[in-house]
Amino acid sequence: MGPLMKKSRLTLASAVAMVALTSIAFASSEALKQASDDVIKEQRHMLSKNTDGAGFGPQAPRDIDAVAGSNPRAFEAAPAHTAMNLCNIHFHKNAEHKGGEFTTYAGNGDGHGYGTGFKYNGTLSAAELAHYDHKVGANAHGDLAPGDTIEVHYVHTTAKVTPGATLGSCLSDAIKNPQLRVETQVYVLVNDSNALDFGKLAHHEVVKGLHQATHIPTDTGTPVQYAGSTTGPDYNEKGSPFQVTWSVRPRVAKVSISSVDTWLKGNTFKEDHAHGVRNLVMNPDLLSQIRK
Repeated sequence: MGPLMKKSRLTLASAVAMVALTSIAFASSEALKQASDDVIKEQRHMLSKNTDGAGFGPQAPRDIDAVAGSNPRAFEAAPAHTAMNLCNIHFHKNAEHKGGEFTTYAGNGDGHGYGTGFKYNGTLSAAELAHYDHKVGANAHGDLAPGDTIEVHYVHTTAKVTPGATLGSCLSDAIKNPQLRVETQVYVLVNDSNALDFGKLAHHEVVKGLHQATHIPTDTGTPVQYAGSTTGPDYNEKGSPFQVTWSVRPRVAKVSISSVDTWLKGNTFKEDHAHGVRNLVMNPDLLSQIRK
């Protein structure tokens, strides 16, 4: 859940007061110099060191196929997303979570969240992978192309807010500590106009007095729910202090890259690129136990 809280650009990752949930743009893995295993190992060591005995709650992202976790901090699960307000939609290039149909490791990336994460395990046709004429979400770190995997975070809050840019939109002056929930769907981009339309998937409207994303997929498997935190590479070496209920669907859906291109050129959330990825959290002391 890469953006969280800072009314400047971010992804459930770095600031509420103002910390936001994620980090900036994402890169094309081919163009990145891969960080060594030692770099990632040191980041994991620093995360363990900086959280040891400090009282941090369970963290995210995680392997959703692994249920073990021994973090003792407990908090009540957020209500169903249909009983909350949608406050933000953003996505990361490559899945932050591992599991289901997205377990192929993209590599260590640049050590700062770009070029890492997990990819769709399946195969695509030559037509689905055909070259797309435009650079999608292009920035200093790269762009998106057919075959790329994205993890979309539909962020919800119990605060009375309207959907907007960054996770700062999930807070209000009236409630500084709302319950947060992220409905999560992993997609693979295909050059096929008959695939899912991202504009429709991100459509939102008021339903029974609450802001809702009305087309979150319901046919991609039973979501794995767990207690975690905000994400994004800003937290590779430190714990996130925010409590988030995660709901991660295990199956991947195909989405038209042209529809993603169109959405990024103008949307309520001022999103124009894919965000970076936090290292998968593997330390049992920083994970909740998943009850299936």
